Amino acid sequence: MSILVDQNTKVIIQGMTGKEGLFHAERMLKAGTCVVAGVTPCKGGNWVLDDKIPVFDNVRNAAETTGGNTSIVFVPFYSAADAILESVDAQIPLIICITEGIPIHDMLLVKNYLINQRVRLIGPNSPGLLSPGKCNAGIIPEGIIGEGGIGLVSRSGTLTYEVMAVLNSNGLGLSTCIGIGGDPILGSKFNDILELLEEDAQTEQIVIIGEIGGRDEERAADYVSKHMTKPVIAYVAGITAPPNRRMGHAGAIIEGKAGSAQDKIRVFQEHGIKVAAYPEEIPALLKQ
Repeated sequence: MSILVDQNTKVIIQGMTGKEGLFHAERMLKAGTCVVAGVTPCKGGNWVLDDKIPVFDNVRNAAETTGGNTSIVFVPFYSAADAILESVDAQIPLIICITEGIPIHDMLLVKNYLINQRVRLIGPNSPGLLSPGKCNAGIIPEGIIGEGGIGLVSRSGTLTYEVMAVLNSNGLGLSTCIGIGGDPILGSKFNDILELLEEDAQTEQIVIIGEIGGRDEERAADYVSKHMTKPVIAYVAGITAPPNRRMGHAGAIIEGKAGSAQDKIRVFQEHGIKVAAYPEEIPALLKQ
């Protein structure tokens, strides 16, 4: 099996009629993902992609009409928080926010609103989720890797793709890949996903891709040592990153000595977790 997305996932795309929404909707359809609807206010009643996908004015109508159970947010940063809240109010079980750069104040309001809601948010600034052969929900390129027993959870987008290619070239496949996102305020952290991967029967080993900034990797190391029975390998990007300078995106910043790659690697190792020095070393560590 896989976690969060599979062949039964029915995707609604918020921002469907925009350039990014249309491009990735077509790509997801070609990958076999069940895209059932798009949402763009004031454009309800239209059809897109050669009249394959209906467009609705709001998420609730789209979900009630099509049975959509996953929403992917492609709307601009200034309205992305409202788009997330709209899906929460429509009780969409899984919301994946691709948009990056949402104001921190907006995301704090979203996080507070999510308390006690039976909804899971992945992102923002997430590349999405991939279960090879079942569902590609987001912007993760298709065809990099096949199905297997590795669960991959990452803060980085493009680095995720590189690690997938390395795994594939060494004959390894994925159960599920989850990009939790790179912004400072996230809907789901490493530990939230690690719990699901631990429970997943298909997942045999787990790879964590971390990077500079924040303390989520350190919390993950503690969680792994206390709660995980499956082998876990880590890789942390940003060894040469200078302090007090943002690297890549809003969440990747070292503040003083806190959040450095060296500190994260040290904590992983202190908790008995093997750490790859570079992506190409990950397959060898998994096969040990």
